[in-house]
Amino acid sequence: MRTFLALALVVGVVACGAQKPRRMGPAEIIARGFKIGLMLPDLTTPRWEKFDRPYITSSIAQLCPNCEIVPVNAEGDPVAQRRQLDQLTAQGIKTVILTPVDARGIRPSVDNAVARAVRIVSYDRLAEGPIDAYTSFDNVEVGRLQGQALVDAIRARGRKGEVIMLNGPTTDPNSAEFKAGAHMAMDGRVRIGAEYDTPAWSAEDAERESEMAIDRLGLDDIAGVYAANDGLAGGAASSIRDSGLPPDTPLTGMDADLEAIHRIMLGTQTMTIYKPIQPEAQNAAQLAVDLGAGRPISGTSTVSNGSRRDIPAMITKAIVVTRTTIKDTVVRDGFWTVNEVCNPATMKSMCQELGIT
Repeated sequence: MRTFLALALVVGVVACGAQKPRRMGPAEIIARGFKIGLMLPDLTTPRWEKFDRPYITSSIAQLCPNCEIVPVNAEGDPVAQRRQLDQLTAQGIKTVILTPVDARGIRPSVDNAVARAVRIVSYDRLAEGPIDAYTSFDNVEVGRLQGQALVDAIRARGRKGEVIMLNGPTTDPNSAEFKAGAHMAMDGRVRIGAEYDTPAWSAEDAERESEMAIDRLGLDDIAGVYAANDGLAGGAASSIRDSGLPPDTPLTGMDADLEAIHRIMLGTQTMTIYKPIQPEAQNAAQLAVDLGAGRPISGTSTVSNGSRRDIPAMITKAIVVTRTTIKDTVVRDGFWTVNEVCNPATMKSMCQELGIT
């Protein structure tokens, strides 16, 4: 009995004297650094690896010099992306910046990651599941700007006939928003003769769809083509050229790809949407570091993804680029340099004409 009491007393003294682990504050967490996953969706759209990845990486390096960035690219494969997120979760990633290939299909892996205390910033596309934050553009407004530009170009050229619509894939939640915005601008103003949801943002599929629509509608009954991004616009431009449609047939786009800028200069694409990627990337970096450090976050607005309401969102404004505004948008911001815009040699006379020097 004495032995039991003595042991109990010793245990009690030790327990009372034990100190709880000190909880680190945000500044100390940032000073020590932590792992941040960067999950990009594909190699089809040039922006992801050319702009988004370096912008996000450099922004994180400024905010958290000792943070380790673990980049992966799903190369358009939703199954591979789910596997990548599961692997990052198992590796002890603290936060993830995620651009989903399939916003709905990624949810089980998002659920698993959040259950293991991983914080998730949905980047450019809104993933389903209990994500913590979102940064992107007003995608409905992007579609509306595209649709209005197409209507204006059709009217300015006095073209008659119907419009071919090339939307993005149904797996990308942005596609539905672009489409909704475009219909807001076009419905009742132009007739939609053919409409497609193009899988994987494939330029090859867009070219095939355009050819089918042109064959069905006929050359004399096509007023213009709505293409949701510049990759699709490239496919449509090829079919316009090969079919014998006028080269200045109104054609929209998005992402300000260099090939699209060249088409706009030559008059074979009407416009594109310039989405200033650097501020979007900076927003993603700030949200990821703040979440990892345990800081409270806020946004310019909130969004709902069907899994969670009132998700803090940072929304950046998109800009229309036409032939006369290339210099004061993508060139001025350094998105493309004068040398890039004015090469190959066939573009030099266009640059002189537009004052891009």
